[in-house]
Amino acid sequence: MARGRSATAVGFTYFAAIMMMLSGGFEILQGLSAIIKKHFYVVSSDYVYKINVTSWGWIHLILGVIVLLAGIALLGGSLWARLVGIALAALIALANFLWLPYYPVWAIVIIAVNVVVIWALAAHGREIAAER
Repeated sequence: MARGRSATAVGFTYFAAIMMMLSGGFEILQGLSAIIKKHFYVVSSDYVYKINVTSWGWIHLILGVIVLLAGIALLGGSLWARLVGIALAALIALANFLWLPYYPVWAIVIIAVNVVVIWALAAHGREIAAER
């Protein structure tokens, strides 16, 4: 029975690694679109957060590259990748919360993906290292 649970845990960790790579890729694309064409994103004038779109583009691009690399390292069972993955998933969720006025549905989807990544890495991250 413990073996089946461990295999499930390893599966969740692989899922988290793949989702980190996807989330990183999405963040890179989101950042590039904000940097290249800053008028693509339109925000209402009465929103609480007034942030420059180009600056947010660079933030999303940098976070995306780091989380993509951490997701690749997580496939190897690296402890630092698990810790960085949890921290970066939380930062990306926060960044997308602040990105809500620009693309609300997309930001909510990315927040949900990162919450699942945090759960999978925190609850089942150890088993992938033990599998190696």
